[in-house]
Amino acid sequence: MLALRFWLEGGEAGPNTELLWLLWILLGFFALAIVVGWVATARKPKPAPAKVEAVTEVESAPVPSKIQADDLVKIEGIGPKVVKVLARAGIVTFENLAEADAADVQKVLDRAGLQMMNPEGWIDQAKLAAKGDWAGFEKLQTKLKGGRKK
Repeated sequence: MLALRFWLEGGEAGPNTELLWLLWILLGFFALAIVVGWVATARKPKPAPAKVEAVTEVESAPVPSKIQADDLVKIEGIGPKVVKVLARAGIVTFENLAEADAADVQKVLDRAGLQMMNPEGWIDQAKLAAKGDWAGFEKLQTKLKGGRKK
């Protein structure tokens, strides 16, 4: 401060103000960037709530209490999590799965977040299991890995 006063009063020594204008411009741009960023985040639209898709009749079909559920985990590629998803869709027996369309089962899996699953091999296995052809069932499983052909 003393040096500035000395320079203003006509003294020989003083601060170099040749680039002071550049400092003010940079400070102005910085302040502008802060204001623009604040306004941009304040006006950012809030995300819309996730769309809930209508449940189809197949997915909402209640499981009659008289039907004895089969152990679908025996099918190569199906685990306990998939069994729960299939049960919500009304598929609880080998026969249910054998009669199901692979594309419909895939849609059920996709909605449950299991996009990497492939039900085509499951349906082939379920057809054999529904018939009681356990020898053919086991033979088919030797050709599968994760429910898919090797």
